[in-house]
Amino acid sequence: MAAAGSAHELYRTTGAPADGELRLKEIGESAVRKASLRLLPVIGVGYGLAYMDRINISFASLQMNRDLHFSASVYGFGAGLFFIGYALCEVPSNLMLLRFGAKRWLARIMFTWGLLAAAMLFVRTPLEFNALRFLLGMAEAGFFPGVIYYLTLWFPAQVRARAVSRFYIALPLSSVAMGSVAGWLLGLSGKFGLSGWQWLFLLEGLPAAAFSLVILKMLPDNPAKATWLTAEEKEWLKGQLKADGAKAHLGHSAGVMQALLEPKVWMIGAFFFFQMITSYAYSFSAPAILQGVTGWSVKNVGFLVAWIGLAGAAGMLLNGAHSDRKGERAMHCIVPCVVMAAGFLTASYAKEPWLVVAALAASFTAQMSMQGPALAVPTQFLAGRAAAAGIAAMNTIAMFAGFIGPYWMGVMKDYTGSYTAGLRGLVLPSLLAAGTMYVLTRSLARRPVGAGAELAEEAV
Repeated sequence: MAAAGSAHELYRTTGAPADGELRLKEIGESAVRKASLRLLPVIGVGYGLAYMDRINISFASLQMNRDLHFSASVYGFGAGLFFIGYALCEVPSNLMLLRFGAKRWLARIMFTWGLLAAAMLFVRTPLEFNALRFLLGMAEAGFFPGVIYYLTLWFPAQVRARAVSRFYIALPLSSVAMGSVAGWLLGLSGKFGLSGWQWLFLLEGLPAAAFSLVILKMLPDNPAKATWLTAEEKEWLKGQLKADGAKAHLGHSAGVMQALLEPKVWMIGAFFFFQMITSYAYSFSAPAILQGVTGWSVKNVGFLVAWIGLAGAAGMLLNGAHSDRKGERAMHCIVPCVVMAAGFLTASYAKEPWLVVAALAASFTAQMSMQGPALAVPTQFLAGRAAAAGIAAMNTIAMFAGFIGPYWMGVMKDYTGSYTAGLRGLVLPSLLAAGTMYVLTRSLARRPVGAGAELAEEAV
């Protein structure tokens, strides 16, 4: 009703013709299309660079661990420390985004993490490795939840899964880019006295720092500051987002502490915690696992990772679009979780290399496919400052999974001599993620109609 009221008010004040509803639809489609074309590519490139700098040690480790005499446990521990630094600074970073504005804070994040990612070339000892990974996590903290909050200012709830999928596709595509160039970068070993893994860190870190200038130039803080939107389009977005906020369990009038103490925030955080254990356990070990299974060169393993990344990108777009069309989130997350579990279990028992590769590809594709629907769930019950704090809290909980996943795989590799036991252990968190999403969405479905209606008059 709030959206309809906004629509009729718009046409009363602008003198719209009798077929105002059709005109309103055209305005809405134009606003969303402009926001998609102007914002999502910039955000996508930024997040792709972030993920590449987060995960590129999985390829660097193929040389670095040998050169620096790091065991799988040392590598896994340092890889995971990134997420401890990230988690500790997540909520403060998102609150700083509210204070300084999205484009300034996101640009600051990109600049500092880009320099620290490049500085990984100076690592020589486990202590230096651990310290830089921890600082890199602190520097990047807040980028992802900041972007998710930023998208809630531009995209109404009914198109949000597609919007998230279209920027988040940068994650699997960054695997494509990283896999395609990893062999070449590692092959630069000896140039100007640097090892291949040092070139990899340098040439994949500096672009992030440079891209901070693009973020600063291209991202308006909110629709009101977007010179490329018409007055009607700004009004339409305001009305749609106001209606979304009215439906939220915690809306614009809710405080930060209310969001942090909300059980549903902890539940969605638990969902991402479980599914990200599997994601990062796989991502940080994938090159080593695939090389061990296939016996291929680093270059060919890189291309294999790239092809798997393309499959993940396709799954993300298709499942996100289908979720929006059906207006359903739960099963679009639960089914992929079950597929993940089946894939890891199959990979851990399979003897044929092609079956191991196919099973891991299926798990990765399933994991990517659920991201759009899953990230649309918290915006169903959070809006405004509560969304900024709640999404950051959710991501803080989830980030600890980034420590557990890689460390688990490293310890299992050192203890058993292979990654088989580690893969088998990922079945449980995959199924726990499915169960958590089921309980959460059932809880949301039971919320009384009209809950949050008292927030309807709050401004967007």
